Amino acid sequence: MSPFLKSLFAGQSYNPASFFLLAGPCVVESHEGVFEVASSVKQTCAELGIPVVFKASYRKANRSSGSSFTGVGDDIAGEILQSVRQTLKLPVVTDIHTPEEAPWAASFADVLQIPAVLCRQTDLLVSAAKTGKIINIKKGQFLSGPAMQFAVDKVNQAGNQQVILTERGNSFGYQDLVVDMRNIPWMKQTGAPVVMDVTHALQQPNQPAGVTGGQPEMIETIALSALAAGADGLFIETHPNPAQAKSDGANMLPLGQLKDLLKKALAVRRACQS
Repeated sequence: MSPFLKSLFAGQSYNPASFFLLAGPCVVESHEGVFEVASSVKQTCAELGIPVVFKASYRKANRSSGSSFTGVGDDIAGEILQSVRQTLKLPVVTDIHTPEEAPWAASFADVLQIPAVLCRQTDLLVSAAKTGKIINIKKGQFLSGPAMQFAVDKVNQAGNQQVILTERGNSFGYQDLVVDMRNIPWMKQTGAPVVMDVTHALQQPNQPAGVTGGQPEMIETIALSALAAGADGLFIETHPNPAQAKSDGANMLPLGQLKDLLKKALAVRRACQS
């Protein structure tokens, strides 16, 4: 595990041979909802010895329809995520969308995430890098794994060596994504830890109704395949009731199914290391 990841997980008891996890709901919906998911994820990961970062976006800027839910308000969401850090002692990862957001988000997040569609935005990458936080860059749906070297270089050249790369599939036609597992070992050649965004890779975007679809029945397939291909971590959006989630419910994992999935993922990880 990279030194900066060891520092990130310093407060957690975990098996160093395990993969790490970024997990939580797509977006902050309410204080109660966030703490329900965060508490459950923390307990599950502690039992299994998996280091975890709690994930929730304070705002969803990339939505199919202008009428879609975007958040409860940036300041309120930021306060809720800060409360997760302070109360549950969990590190937090959240998305940023503009250079101006980086310093503010860095006040309550341990990891700043660059959305896939923005991974080539130099000003955004540099601003995020200058906060000194860990930067998780999602690979664009339009890029190959090797092309992410340039995004890593931008962050490094801004004085920050703490970079994670996340695979989330490539556009396949107009309304589907496909995961090319070759991108995992290709991106590992940059020296950055590589994560598989399991749930976003199963989106079916740009549907006629203006709501993104998904294939959650394939979550286990993508997660286990990614670990077999060498992924260092998994990114999984989860919700107590995905059908009622206000964002990305079509591709999220029900919270009650997370533990069983992680047990299988650990078995694959151990098999690949033996």
